[in-house]
Parts: sequence; C-alpha cells; structure tokens
Amino acid sequence: MKSKRNWNILTGAAFLMATSAIGPGFLTQTTVFTQSLGASFGFVILTSILIDIGVQLNIWRVIAVSEKRAQDIANLLMPGLGGFISFLIVLGGLAFNIGNIAGAGLGLNALMGIPVITGAIISAVLSIAIFLVKEAGQAMDRFARLMGFVMIIVIIYIAFTSRPPVAEAALRTIVPSKIDLMTIITLVGGTVGGYITFSGGHRLLDAGIKGRAALPEVNTSAVMGVSVAALVRIFLFLASLGVISKGFTINADNPTGSVFQLAAGKLGYKLFGLVMFAAAITSVIGSAYTSVSFIKSFSHKISNNENKVIIAFILSSAAIFVGIGKPVTLLIIAGALNGIILPVTLGTILFAAYKVRIVGDYKHPLWLTFFGVAVVFIMTYMSGSVLITQFFLSSP
Repeated sequence: MKSKRNWNILTGAAFLMATSAIGPGFLTQTTVFTQSLGASFGFVILTSILIDIGVQLNIWRVIAVSEKRAQDIANLLMPGLGGFISFLIVLGGLAFNIGNIAGAGLGLNALMGIPVITGAIISAVLSIAIFLVKEAGQAMDRFARLMGFVMIIVIIYIAFTSRPPVAEAALRTIVPSKIDLMTIITLVGGTVGGYITFSGGHRLLDAGIKGRAALPEVNTSAVMGVSVAALVRIFLFLASLGVISKGFTINADNPTGSVFQLAAGKLGYKLFGLVMFAAAITSVIGSAYTSVSFIKSFSHKISNNENKVIIAFILSSAAIFVGIGKPVTLLIIAGALNGIILPVTLGTILFAAYKVRIVGDYKHPLWLTFFGVAVVFIMTYMSGSVLITQFFLSSP
C-alpha cells in the first residue's frame, strides 16, 4: 500500500508540474514557433527538454535533501532573499493566473459556446472546489493526472489527423536548418520558469517524500514531469507542422484553435476547447498552490489556513479578469520577471547544495552543478537582453 501511495504522489507531483507548465501560453507558443521555424522547431524542443531535466533535478533534489521549501533555503543563505524570491513568485503567479482564468473561459467558449466571462467564473469555481475537499492534495494530484491524460490523448489524435512530415521533423530535430536561441530560452522559461519549477518539488515535500533516501523517487518524478510536458509539446508541434506543411493559413488571432480546426474540422475546434480548458484550469490550480507554498512558511496563520489562502488567490485572479480583463502591463512585467526568477532561484539552489548547514554531508552531482551554472549564465544574459530591449531601448 505504501509503494502504491508513493507512486500516486510521484505521478501527482509530476503531472502537477507538467500541467502547470502547459497553459494557454504554452499552447500558443508551440504553434507560433512551429510557424516560424518549421521542422527545425524539433531541435529547439529537444534542447529545451534536456535543459528542463537538468534544472528540475537540481532544484527538486536540493529541496528533498534539505527538507525545506525554496524560500526557506534562500533565507538560510541570505536573510531576506527568500522573501524577495517569494514576492517575485507570487506576483508572477497572480499575473499569469489572470491569463489562465481567461484561457479556461476561452476553452469553455470553444467547447460549449459558453460566454468567456461565464466560463471563467465556472472554471474558478471548479478550481476552488478542489481545495474545499478534505484531502485537497490527493484531489489535486488526481485532477492533474486526469487533465494531463485528456490533453495527451486529444493532441495525439490531432497530430495523427494532420499527417505531419514525420521524417523531416526527425531529421531537423537532429540537424536543424536554423537555430533560434531566443526561442530555446523562451521555451525553458515557459516550462520551468517562475513558480512552475517548484510546483512538483514543493508538492513532494508536503506529501512527505523527502530526505536522501527519497532521491531516486524524486529523480523519477522530476523526469516524469518534464517528459509529460515534452510529450504534449512534441505532438502539438507535429500537429501544427502537419497543417503548415499542407499550405493552410493559420489564424493569427487563435493559432492553436486554427490548427485543431484545420486538422479535424468542427470536431477539432471542440477538442481545442477541451485542451485549452484542461491546460488553463490545471495551470490555475498549480499556480495558486505553488504561489501560496512560497508564503506559508512566513506565517502560522497562512500555514494553518493554506487552502483558504489558495481559494482567495484564485478568487483574486478571477475578480481581476472579470473586472478589468487581462492587464497588459502587469502581464508584460510578470513575463520579464519570470525570466529573471529562474537564474535567481536556480543560482540560490546551487549555492545551497554545497552548504553543510542546509544539506548536511550530501554530495551534489558535479555534472548537475556544471549544467545548472551554465543555465544560470545563459538565462541571466538572455533575460537581461530582453529587459534592456523592452524597457530601456524601446521607443516611447
């Protein structure tokens, strides 16, 4: 029974991380980048998967060994650093949750014809219902797994109906005709940036999967989470490539919905609504859960009323969307912050991996350290370039 329970927790954490990553932005990015790079986007996906695995293993392992959440690890390194990181995570999580709520409303609109605002409210209520259950953690795990499987099955079906040039995709995944570094960084930030990096790691910690003895299980869950997100990305890429290779014009206002419709007609568009709803509502849940996990160690009131705070977080996101829509400026700033968060948090974790007072006599794998340091430098450079371009060099 214990091994079965552990397996449920491991898969639940993996799917929580994966479905947190697979939001409305994830779906749109995949389609748009396939349009611009064609079959060579396969190389970008492969590269980002390898980077994602390295990032997740670094962070999840140190969280498990230290038996502490990321903000508490950061505060042990430098007082106040954990608070700063938590602020960035919560701000980004709230901003993106507004977009997730909107995406869920759009999904129900495409699936059932429900008005977007009404669909957004229904989605918020469904998300809140998860945290009204006595065993909210288990309910969240089951829901993430269910929605994850739904997305995988539907997107595989769409990929088959679009009949993509698989041989060309396989060739360009290994030998790309063009490489776009910014696209790689964007995919990495969208898959393991911000709160997403910690959703599964914090979930394992809350479920009692921790300590050095649990490292094999932690490794399995981390790789599984990246693999689930990668599977969705790969088949959505193939579906988009199949449509593009036939010369069809994709609607720029709704690229992913357009791909589904062109591949499978009216049924395809309904299935797009189902995938958009599943992707958005699981991201709402993952964002709310992980954002609150970053502040609950700072107050016993928050810790003792975690589910109520999560519900308030979801209600706030829904109220902002219903009241004023998606605040563009806030989303732009949050997007920029999301790029900064990964090098800051990953750098913090890498320092912590070598502090005896945090990890004891644990020896962090050297290859993971080198891998992590490389990601920190690359993400710092790219995030800095984007910030300078967007906020200092852009014309007034």
